Amino acid sequence: MKKSELAKIIRERRAIKKGYNDKLVTEEVVLELLDDAIWAPNHGMRQPWRFIFVNADQKGSFAKKIASTYPEERQQNREDYLNEPSAILVVIMDEPEIPKQWDENYGAMSAMIQNFWLLAWEQKLGVVWKTNPHIYDPKVKEILGVNENEKIVGFLHMGYFDELPETKERISARDKFSLFQG
Repeated sequence: MKKSELAKIIRERRAIKKGYNDKLVTEEVVLELLDDAIWAPNHGMRQPWRFIFVNADQKGSFAKKIASTYPEERQQNREDYLNEPSAILVVIMDEPEIPKQWDENYGAMSAMIQNFWLLAWEQKLGVVWKTNPHIYDPKVKEILGVNENEKIVGFLHMGYFDELPETKERISARDKFSLFQG
């Protein structure tokens, strides 16, 4: 069976964690990608997302502030780490009190991030979804103006790249598939 273009993009997509080149990631490109990515399924059309874009001009200040929440001996390492990508998109989710709605919102966020990642990949923009300890730190939430009823789902590190990472094989779905025996 011939693979569709979408199937090819899904299989070719990689996490680009480093090796970014100097091409700028612009606000316009990120907004264009988000305008399509937010068409992800989301229960009750709650659209539980919000975004903070950190561009190249703001990245140094952002990295220093986030790194300052770590113990002093780790701050330079974390600042360097946050300065690696060309830009960062902070992805924030509404956190309802009802567990079912929380799960639905997180599922919608994951689908939206996958949409964003695939759309970015199509434009040769590398992305990796980071969930480092700082996304859980109340001080980071305060620095970013994240409300009490919101969760930082992750930082999407972004940048254009020249070298493609190796493909990592997946376990076949067949190996994780069974039929209900009722």
